[in-house]
Amino acid sequence: MPIELIPLNIRENYEVHEWKHAVAILSQVFPDEWTDILAVLESFRLKKSWITDPGGRKSKVSEHIDSFLYRRGWVEKEFQTKVVVDDLSMSSPTHKVDCFKNKVALEIEWNNKDPFYDRDLNNFRLLFDLRAISAGVIITRCDDLQDIFNDLGRGPSYGASTTHMRKLLPKIEGGSGGGCPVLVFGITKHLYEEDDHV
Repeated sequence: MPIELIPLNIRENYEVHEWKHAVAILSQVFPDEWTDILAVLESFRLKKSWITDPGGRKSKVSEHIDSFLYRRGWVEKEFQTKVVVDDLSMSSPTHKVDCFKNKVALEIEWNNKDPFYDRDLNNFRLLFDLRAISAGVIITRCDDLQDIFNDLGRGPSYGASTTHMRKLLPKIEGGSGGGCPVLVFGITKHLYEEDDHV
C-alpha cells in the first residue's frame, strides 16, 4: 500500500486495509473524492452519547459520515441494472450504495448483522464488473471498541455477529469483492470522546 498517501493522523486513528491498489486508484484517478474521504475521516470522532443513547433508524455514526459527504455532492445511489440475452431482458437489481460520487462507492457498516458485509462486497463486485464503479470503500468499527462498549454497559448490543473488522477481513481476503479495488477504514478507540449528549 502506498501508505504515505494516507495522512499520518488517519493511519494512527484508523485500522487501514486495501486490496487491488485501491489507495493509488482513489488518490490518483479520483483526487476530489479522495479529498472528501480523507476530510470525513479527519473530522470524525466517536462520541460516548452515540453509543449510550438509544438509536433510531440510522446510527449517529452513519448520520455523521453520510451528511458530511452529502454536503460535498455525494448521494445515496441505487443503480438500475439488467441482464440482456438476445431479446430477453431481465432485471438484476443491486442494493443501494450509502454514498456515491463519480464512480466511487462508500459504505458505512457500524452495527449491522455481519451478512451486510456480503451484501456490500457483492454489490461492489457486480458494479465494478459492470463498470459502474471503479473502487469501493467501507468504513466500519475495529474489534478494540468492544472494551469501550462493555465498559458502557452496551456490550451485548455490539455482539460477535455484528459488523466489525474481524468479520470483514476474511470475506474480502476470500475474494468476495471480486476484482473491485477495496479500501477499508476501521474506527479505533483512539477516536473515542467523552461528551455530554451531542
